[in-house]
Amino acid sequence: MAEHNESGKNAEEQAAEWLKSKGYEHLESNFRHGHAEIDLIMKYKGLLIFVEVKYRSGTGFGYAEEFVDATKRKLIIKAADQYIHQIDWHKDIRFDIVGVYKDRHGNLNFKSFEDAFY
Repeated sequence: MAEHNESGKNAEEQAAEWLKSKGYEHLESNFRHGHAEIDLIMKYKGLLIFVEVKYRSGTGFGYAEEFVDATKRKLIIKAADQYIHQIDWHKDIRFDIVGVYKDRHGNLNFKSFEDAFY
């Protein structure tokens, strides 16, 4: 696996643990539907939450939330629609972005963008 893929996978695992520490329930990772993928599917306070995780080793090229473009959002929504249908969900949903940033000391920091798009 390429190093950037390994970093991304590790960031997704760390983001899931971070969200669980805040009371979220982890339902799925890397849910795929066609070409679309949802990094994390969580449940929190009655909401079904679809989370796109973006890893950045720095902010020189931009922030995590800037890397979820319209095409990526459409793919995530398409996969979410499939998941909602698959589990027969009839309550509210939310789309979040979690930025995972590595500081100059190698520590990971997290920034959550709740209700980032729809």
